[in-house]
Amino acid sequence: MSLGRTMPILRMFDIAKAREFYLGFLSFKVAWEHRFAPDLPLYMAVQRDSVELHLSEHHGDATPGSAVRIAVTEIDAFHADLLSKNYGFMRPGLETQPWGLREVAVTDPFGNRLIFFEPASA
Repeated sequence: MSLGRTMPILRMFDIAKAREFYLGFLSFKVAWEHRFAPDLPLYMAVQRDSVELHLSEHHGDATPGSAVRIAVTEIDAFHADLLSKNYGFMRPGLETQPWGLREVAVTDPFGNRLIFFEPASA
């Protein structure tokens, strides 16, 4: 027996803002989208490398203000890439934590936090 990948569901309220943040700022790509009908809420998956996040407009799928931790390699390059985007709503820092990780924390337009991390010794 083994467990597989995790795909967190994050609540979103505005598709254009979600695309700007996840596709433009974080460089994810849309993996797929689903609606039960054209006038119903969107449920979509965004992916970058092996990370897949599900974003949902459906009430009850997730709670705004969730937090997700995502392991990265070459966090300095990742951080520099984010800063180079000149995203108008965020200029994240790169912090070394007392628990031995270097972290870049961002908050999406809906209050969800994504903490990208790498061991400080990497």
